[in-house]
Amino acid sequence: MSTNRLDQIVTKSGDQGTTSLGDGQRISKSHLRIQSLGSTDELNAAIGLLISAFLPSTLDSKFRKELQAIQHTLFDAGAEICIPGYTTLTEEHIQRIENYIAIYLEDLPALKEFILPGGTAAAAQAHVCRTIARRAERDLVALNETEPVNDTCLQLLNRLSDYFFVLSRALNQAEGQTDVFWQKGY
Repeated sequence: MSTNRLDQIVTKSGDQGTTSLGDGQRISKSHLRIQSLGSTDELNAAIGLLISAFLPSTLDSKFRKELQAIQHTLFDAGAEICIPGYTTLTEEHIQRIENYIAIYLEDLPALKEFILPGGTAAAAQAHVCRTIARRAERDLVALNETEPVNDTCLQLLNRLSDYFFVLSRALNQAEGQTDVFWQKGY
C-alpha cells in the first residue's frame, strides 16, 4: 500500500526550525514567506469559524456560499505563497469579491461616521476576519519587498479586508441590528 503524503502528519522534518515549500526547498519557519502563509491560513480558519459558529442558520445561504468560495480562493492564494513563482489567482477572483461588495453596498445605508466592531456575533467575527486580512496583506507586502509575488494575490487580500467590513454591516442588517457607531470621548 502506498502512502499518501497527507497521511503522514508527524514527519519531524521541521524539528530544527525549517519547513518545506511546495517546490521542495526548505526555509526557516521565521521566513516572511511562512509568516505570510500563516496569516493567510489564519484568515481561512477565522472564516471557517464565522461559517460554523457564528452564522445563524436563519440567514440566507448566500453568506455561506460566498464565504466558502472565499476559503477556496484563499487556499489558492496559499498555494501561490507556498510555491515561489506559481500563479493561480486571476482578475476573475478579484472581480468576484468586488461584485460581492457592490451588491451589499446597494442595500446598506451610507456611512457618515466610524463604526466599531460589534452588533451581532457574526458581524463581530467578520471584523476579526477583516483585521486578519489586513495583517495577511501587510505580511505579503513585506514578502513582496524582498521576493516578488503575484500582484493579484496582493489585491485579493486588500479586497478581502474591504469585503469583511461590508459583510459585517450586511450581517448586522440581516439580523435587524444597526451598526455600532463610534462616539468621540465616550
